[in-house]
Amino acid sequence: MTVAGRVRPVRLAAWLILSSVAACSTVPPSVPPHDSAPVNPPDLSYLPDPVPRTEPLSKYGNKSPYEVLGKTYYVLPSPDNYKEYGNASWYGTKFHGQKTSSGELYDMYQLTAAHRSLPIPSYVRVTNLDNHRTAIVRVNDRGPFHSERLIDLSYAAAVKLGFADKGTARVVVELVDGTDQMVAKADPTPASVAAKAPSMTLADVPPEPAVPEPGRIFLQAGAFRDAAGAERLRSDLSDIVDAGVHVERLPHDQYYHVRIGPVARMSEATRLQELIVSASHPKPLIVRE
Repeated sequence: MTVAGRVRPVRLAAWLILSSVAACSTVPPSVPPHDSAPVNPPDLSYLPDPVPRTEPLSKYGNKSPYEVLGKTYYVLPSPDNYKEYGNASWYGTKFHGQKTSSGELYDMYQLTAAHRSLPIPSYVRVTNLDNHRTAIVRVNDRGPFHSERLIDLSYAAAVKLGFADKGTARVVVELVDGTDQMVAKADPTPASVAAKAPSMTLADVPPEPAVPEPGRIFLQAGAFRDAAGAERLRSDLSDIVDAGVHVERLPHDQYYHVRIGPVARMSEATRLQELIVSASHPKPLIVRE
């Protein structure tokens, strides 16, 4: 993949991790072609940050060690107090709708990221050192596999941080408070990771507030180039959740977004999120408006 002329093998890594159960993997015969920003995208400058929460480790993407392009990488066994300076890059249309290393679908309009060593999922605060803009992103993918780059951000995150037109930016990446309670011990086999991941119980759900929380809460379930794909997902989710599921298309946006809500409380949003995952659908992101 290239953004402003840069070769980007992030999806290459996803292929390696998801398709291999051995300690080593072989590289596919070709590197994906160039990437780009969407045509006439919506205004993403004020996209609400995802709300950090404790999540079990993803079944996929946490194998440690893993190998990409002849180099071995390790998932951090304990990411507490993680803070690192480096360069950020981004990826966009080429991989929109494709599977990430976690198995979730990549949505370039959501605030997500790829990282070589943080557990999946993790939440980090990324600060652009050139303009001091910040954004919280959810790590659900592996990469970037270039020694000069620290993190690979979604197109939306690059817009929010003000460097989508530049390709890269100098950043500081910090683990967001609250994720340190996540079980982050990576096991050599994905099956073992899944077995050790804690499941959510009623005790994990925060108590209902006396009044609805401020702002409107939605779940972003997916984005599609064609209306038929969005309608199929809407129909499937309507049979699963007891909340409104609808398809939206913003002006000048070429994608159809499947959204659930609004819901009044964050605990209700997380309940719906877990319900959707239990039905073998990718976990939707929670957004506030």
